[in-house]
Parts: sequence; C-alpha cells; structure tokens
Amino acid sequence: MAELIAIDDPADPRIAAYRDIRERDLVGRDGLFVAEGKVVLEKLIDSRQAGPQSLLIADKRVAALTPLLDRLPDDLPVYTAGQAVLDAVAGFPLHRGILAIGRRIDPPSPNRALAAAAAGGRDVLLLSAIANHDNMGGIFRNAAGFGIGAVLLDRDCCDPLYRKAIRVSVGATLLVPFARLAAGDDPLALLDAHGFSPLALSPQGAERLADLRPEGRQAVLFGAEGPGLSPALLARTRSVRIDMADGFDSLNVATTSGIVLHHLATRFASVATGNRAR
Repeated sequence: MAELIAIDDPADPRIAAYRDIRERDLVGRDGLFVAEGKVVLEKLIDSRQAGPQSLLIADKRVAALTPLLDRLPDDLPVYTAGQAVLDAVAGFPLHRGILAIGRRIDPPSPNRALAAAAAGGRDVLLLSAIANHDNMGGIFRNAAGFGIGAVLLDRDCCDPLYRKAIRVSVGATLLVPFARLAAGDDPLALLDAHGFSPLALSPQGAERLADLRPEGRQAVLFGAEGPGLSPALLARTRSVRIDMADGFDSLNVATTSGIVLHHLATRFASVATGNRAR
C-alpha cells in the first residue's frame, strides 16, 4: 500500500492542489481534475484514460479504504487529515472524506475514438452545446450503462472532467472514451467515414422513436435544452422525436438520452420478438 502522509495544517504546500476546490477547480488546467467519493475513486483506479496523481482522505476513512489503497502504486502520495483540516482545505464540508487529483492519459482524437468504437461494434454519441454539468454527467452515466463506445463533444460543450460532472456520472466520464472536435471539423463527415449513421433527437423529429428500427452502428446526436441541435445538423440527419403529452414538447436531455439508448440497446431483441409474433 502507498505510504500514508499525515497532514495537520490546511496551508501545507503539499496539498495546495486541493485547496479551495470550488474556486480553483482544476479541470482544463494542465489536464488535471478533481475526483470525489469512493465510487468515483474506484472508477479512477480502473480507468484506462485517466489515473490518480495523489489522494487526500479523512483519517476515519483509511481503514475502510484499505482494499482500494492496496491497488495504488507504492509511490503515489496519499495524504490523510482530520475532518476539520479536510474541510478547511476543500473550503466546504467534505462529507465523503475522499478526494483525488487525477490526470487524463493520452486523450484520443475524434478519429481514434470513432475507430475504436467501430472496431468494437459500439454505437456512439455526438453532443452539441451541452453546457450543464448535471446533464453532461447524466448523459455519460447512461452512455456507460448502455455500452456506448465513444462520445464526441463540440467546442460548446462543458468539460466532462469537471468535478460535478464526474460525480453526477458516478465516474462514467472516467470510463467512456470521449474526444473534442476541433474548429472546422465536420462531425457528420467523421461519423460517415467510420460507418456510423447519424440519428438526431429533436421535438420536431420526422420519426417516432417507438417506431424506429435502425440497423448498423448509430451515432446519436443530442443538443442543449432549449435551442436543441442546429438546423444545419438536423437537415443532414435522420431525425427522431419522443412523443409527449399535450403541453410539453421535450424531456431533460439526460433523461432523453437514457430512453433513446435503452431503445437502441434492445432493438435487436425487439425485432426478434416482432418476427416471432408474425
């Protein structure tokens, strides 16, 4: 197990990266991010696209975390502190008592992410202007739950490695490969090059999701709540809607993603069931 390093001063320079987390979130700063809680730490240790650089945990959590700590490299710094010191460092009551500084490892390009998903026979997602961290985390949680191979983000999406997005995703943003599109990239051309058929969700979609029986690998497009996907993207894709009761035109985008991905995950079974019924 990595050596435990006791901290009794919130101003200790060795834990500077953890200080005032809400004001100094590390997302986007040299590839570092903050992970919080036991479940997320488990995902970080298991991740192939990120890894821990150090841990800061409450003294009272050490014994229960021993099986996890035993999986860490011997030279990884694991700082321990009393609850009062921990709260002072973080800048808020840290009830979970577990923080880690992580670093993303070798982020894939959009081409590499799509190629890997295609090789594995997985569907993918394309997200446009998803700027809410709760929605981003919820979408990634659904993506992990239904076996999505990769997520492409346009330039207007928030960072999936923001602490809140990681927490809401229950660590899924550390497991599902994602890549950000560069300026000038044509996402539909990229998808086509790797054999993915684009499927755009919109309240005005031409087809009902309930009637959809797509074949082959799909790329599902989700846009921000309110504006949705751009008319330019919708004009070049197969558009799908989820019918709503009178007075409502759409669902939360994370909820929508769960419904759509469940439909896609069960589409082959649905076709088989329909054939037997006939």
